[in-house]
Amino acid sequence: MRPGVHVRPASSTDIEDLVDLCLQARNESGLGRQLCSDDRERLRAHLSVLGSVQDGLVLVATCDGETAGLTLCRLLGPGLLSDATVLSLDAVYVRPQSRRRGLGHAMLQAAAEVAEAAGATDVYAAPLPGSRGMQRFLARLGFAPVAAHRVVSTPALQRRLAQDVPVTARRPAPRGLEDLIERRRRARARAAGDDERARQAGASMSMQVRRAVQSRRPSSSSTTTS
Repeated sequence: MRPGVHVRPASSTDIEDLVDLCLQARNESGLGRQLCSDDRERLRAHLSVLGSVQDGLVLVATCDGETAGLTLCRLLGPGLLSDATVLSLDAVYVRPQSRRRGLGHAMLQAAAEVAEAAGATDVYAAPLPGSRGMQRFLARLGFAPVAAHRVVSTPALQRRLAQDVPVTARRPAPRGLEDLIERRRRARARAAGDDERARQAGASMSMQVRRAVQSRRPSSSSTTTS
């Protein structure tokens, strides 16, 4: 670590400086909305929560006594699909005037020590598209592409899903639903009528059998004695 560069866990007194860094990173990125909110109060709350939970970590890098960089980390797993624990780097940022002085390297060194202590098998980073400097920095440290992240706003996803419903999965029109209900009602009525006719036919058959049996019985006047 170069002289004048220090990395430590963030404290409550760092929150305002960290919010300033987050907003600076958001303005610098062409996809700032994906990076963080522009609401200071919300950022303040998010940073406070991340720094207080057991699996969260907020690192602060100072250069000559001034807050100059931050790293936001989370330990993930083991989970349903994996028994491994990994460290996720949600954000790594150094203000422009403090770059090329080893702050990013020092923060990742601290993050690697956290990962080792937690038994994390891998360290993941998801730099925003277009951040070529961060891409090159991570590549120099051995980060390799694994998977691409895609993002869509919730309203846009809902609109596209509504437009892209397969024909077989479309909801029936109200008239079609009413016709279906009416057909089922008629089918139940026919089934009930068939049951009644079958019951009546069975009763008629039983009556005919009883009459036939009675007609075959010998009459008392026709009996003979020997």
